[in-house]
Amino acid sequence: MGRNTTTARVVLVTCGSLAEGRKIARAVVTKGLAACVNVTSAPVESIYRWKGKLESSKEILLIIKTTLLRVKQLEKEIARMHSYEVPEFLVLCVDGGSRSYLDWLAKAAG
Repeated sequence: MGRNTTTARVVLVTCGSLAEGRKIARAVVTKGLAACVNVTSAPVESIYRWKGKLESSKEILLIIKTTLLRVKQLEKEIARMHSYEVPEFLVLCVDGGSRSYLDWLAKAAG
């Protein structure tokens, strides 16, 4: 695909409970580390390998909209607040989108 043309980033984080997901979402938006967080209210089923064993669990997915400038601080805050030993933290580049939404995101997450 083409070269990334925005500083917008989407970060995926899974949590063990809806309460934890909401707590993290409110904190990162309040602190200006994200412009918006979508909290899935229905759990996703995650199948993964952990410490040599195949595991399966129900998790809440957070879809966090932020900017390149905030990613490192956001990662530190997620690690600080999260209950998992190794929380998921995947950063996806945004190649484009509506200009008005991208402008708002840049202002809201700096």
